[in-house]
Amino acid sequence: MNLFLFILELKGFPIRKAQKELEAFKSRNENDFSRSVDSLKWGQFNFFKEKNPFYKKIIGDKEIREWKDVPIITKRDLQIPLNDILTEGIKEIDVFKNKTSGSSGTPFYFAKDKMAHAKTWALVLDRYSRHGIEYGKSLQARFYGIPLTGINFYKERLKDYFSRRIRFPIFDISDEKLDNFISIFKKNKFEYINGYTSSLVYFAQYLIKNGIILKDICPSLKICFPTSEVCNNYDRSLLEKGFGVKVANEYGCAEMDIIAFEDENFDWIISNENLVFEIVDDSGNPIEPMESGRVLITSLYNRAIPLIRYDLGDVGMLDFKKKGNNSVLLDLVGRTNDFAILPSGRKVPALTFYYITKELIQQEYGVKEFIIRQKSLNVFHFEYVADIDLPMEAILKIRKAANQYLEPNIETTFERKKVISRSKSGKLKQFFKIEE
Repeated sequence: MNLFLFILELKGFPIRKAQKELEAFKSRNENDFSRSVDSLKWGQFNFFKEKNPFYKKIIGDKEIREWKDVPIITKRDLQIPLNDILTEGIKEIDVFKNKTSGSSGTPFYFAKDKMAHAKTWALVLDRYSRHGIEYGKSLQARFYGIPLTGINFYKERLKDYFSRRIRFPIFDISDEKLDNFISIFKKNKFEYINGYTSSLVYFAQYLIKNGIILKDICPSLKICFPTSEVCNNYDRSLLEKGFGVKVANEYGCAEMDIIAFEDENFDWIISNENLVFEIVDDSGNPIEPMESGRVLITSLYNRAIPLIRYDLGDVGMLDFKKKGNNSVLLDLVGRTNDFAILPSGRKVPALTFYYITKELIQQEYGVKEFIIRQKSLNVFHFEYVADIDLPMEAILKIRKAANQYLEPNIETTFERKKVISRSKSGKLKQFFKIEE
């Protein structure tokens, strides 16, 4: 018996029905699938236009002829009391409600009706099963934050129990704590790891440093699912080396769904069964695959709040190819607010600068973590965690790379720290713009 599914049903989330509907939807041919998605998205638009006072104000007198005419909703639009966003006739007691982590800088409360929330979990179960994982039965090693006191602490512990997961709190990742993590893996038959990318990478580095492959001490381990923070190719290589298992990237957000999840062939499959995924330019117009742009998401099922052409604040790129009825996400560049403006006026993703330095200082000089603060147009300040100060040869290499890959006259400063502060959720924000 899967206790997790039983509890979902007990709380009024029709997970079994959602699973059956998902399987039926997946089995449709391409034309039928496409027509159904188109009907669902316009159905959502018309429903909220009629039933949701908040969305009526968003639409106003705007003439809607094509989907690209539908207004884009931003996180800032949703930063009002939840009752002011809910659809008429829906009460807070009737929905699943939560708050976003605020990692984008714009937290807000959101709600999902019970069927929509069940469909989210049906998708999670489907995607995990492609890697031989049965959510709620397979034992999870969970690298997440947790409230340290109060009722929310006990709520999370109860969720851990029903979801078959052992939590590894990430606020204290001293060597002593990491040694304790290793001892826990020796004693338990974990099948998968799930958690924030930065914390998983930190743990993998410690394992590598000590000549340990996690699967050697925990043979039941099958796969690692990093989430919530971008996991680039270098991060992936560290995780696979330290853990001894493959890595499947997850891309999602609490207020929506799993947006994309790597399948058994490690293609990043978009969740077209539950949502409409768009890449648009700065004016909101669709752009072609292989070009990067703003990510917009439309929920096909949630009737509680209108997440229609919702701007996640992310920058992504679609592939030309499809896999069955699903589009393929080629790349996730980062957040729209994670761009550095250089002295020339050129705008570059912060990850560009991050990639230049990351391999250099981690591979050769044992830096465990670092963040970048842009102090002015041409000055970037690094705060890093390491046992010793970076030697001048490392600093000179980074400065040379910054001038080579960005533009001349970029200045870098460095500061060694004992620990880098995380958000309350445990996430590590890695780039700070000038105004932050």
